[in-house]
Amino acid sequence: MVERRPILDILTHVVLILGIAVVAFPVYVTFVASTLTPEQVLDAPMTLLPGGHFFDNYRTVLFSGVGESASPVTTMMKNSLIMALGIALGKIAISIISAFAIVYFRFPMRKLFFWLIFITLMLPVEVRILPTYKVVSDLGMLDSYFGLTIPIIASATATFLFRQFFLTIPDELAEAARIDGAGPLRFFWDVVLPLSRTSIAALFVIQFIYGWNQYLWPLLITTQKSMTPVVVGVTQMISRSGDAATDWNLVMATVMLAMVPPALVVLLMQRWFVKGLVETEK
Repeated sequence: MVERRPILDILTHVVLILGIAVVAFPVYVTFVASTLTPEQVLDAPMTLLPGGHFFDNYRTVLFSGVGESASPVTTMMKNSLIMALGIALGKIAISIISAFAIVYFRFPMRKLFFWLIFITLMLPVEVRILPTYKVVSDLGMLDSYFGLTIPIIASATATFLFRQFFLTIPDELAEAARIDGAGPLRFFWDVVLPLSRTSIAALFVIQFIYGWNQYLWPLLITTQKSMTPVVVGVTQMISRSGDAATDWNLVMATVMLAMVPPALVVLLMQRWFVKGLVETEK
């Protein structure tokens, strides 16, 4: 039996509090800066108390263009939301079907195909981004939601995680379904899919955040301001002519707004997220 020592409990809580402070303090400073004027943000040292321009700053970034970005933040967040949902749902749909085929279908070289999929994890995005751009350009998908999502919806990681989970499903379930006359699609829809709900939820959280934080790919294929996602839009708000020309209070307000959707997804799906990761590891 492990003995509980008060000093260890105190030390553990101190470390946790310090870790939370390290993570939360930059977010708090960002929030404070988003409520100040540009001059107050550039003061040294900047005040750590919220200012009185909260509503003005957030109204400006939500409904007006800032800096070189002519699109309001509402438009950019809509683009990011569509892109993140498309990537997350697309990755899950393709990966779960691929993993189901690899685990439950017997076809030549299925293990080879799985390892070929898995090996793609070692290919960084930068290696294939130029050929991918050429294909998207030839297909006329620049400045479109299809161009933002389709080239990056394949996921070796999600396929691997679904495969590992499917391997934990008892073979007796497949045998019982076969005896009852259920075909592969019926077995997938009535048995495998319901059992995979927690894994789907966990992967949805991961892939949504991945899609929301995309920067390099949207930067390459979007030239119209109306198609700019919020992560790219933040960089376009920063003036290249010097810090004094940048409205840092508005930039910080945009950053705060950009953090809201991923944070909400994590908070709302936290229980499913943790449960899904635990079940995948079994």
